[in-house]
Amino acid sequence: MSRLIFHPPAVKQGNGYRLFTYGVVHADYTHLIFNMFTLYFFGPNIERTFKSVLGQTSGSAFFILLYLSALLVSIIPTYFKKKDNASYYSLGASGAVSAIIFAFVLINPMNYMGVLFIPIMLPAFLFGLIFIIISMSLDKKQLGGINHSAHITGGLYGIIYTIAIFFVFADTNLINSFISQIKINTISDLFYFGF
Repeated sequence: MSRLIFHPPAVKQGNGYRLFTYGVVHADYTHLIFNMFTLYFFGPNIERTFKSVLGQTSGSAFFILLYLSALLVSIIPTYFKKKDNASYYSLGASGAVSAIIFAFVLINPMNYMGVLFIPIMLPAFLFGLIFIIISMSLDKKQLGGINHSAHITGGLYGIIYTIAIFFVFADTNLINSFISQIKINTISDLFYFGF
């Protein structure tokens, strides 16, 4: 398993496959279950949306391409920051899962989202913004042994990829759609308490 984990010096020495295989290796079952549970909740929605806009076959292909390309793209900043750090390792599908979550945020900005076991729900666009701000802060502090950079990069990539694919292949402007969906009339529109 250790030969699959992202290790910058190993990549630098020609083991480029690690830029993808790190996404199938997880620290423990909790890490794996959390990532796959999150993918299970957001993935089918995004794949259905891709299929409805881009066609059945193309939609599935673009969904799979989003996930796989996000594995690569989300780890690139980490590679350049840590390429000479022999003690650095990273694993897990979080960067690719973040891309799927942020594609959801872009397409459904007013759907409510929350964190498991915390009974406060926020509109997806606000949840996404808070997630990015917290991740950036934690990335600067380098706390917890978590690759926050992969979460940030994966999320931003998910947005850019989805905007580009919909614009090029479906002549759909998701930026305008995102802006037009954000309608907050009162402060109560921001929060939903309970599940």
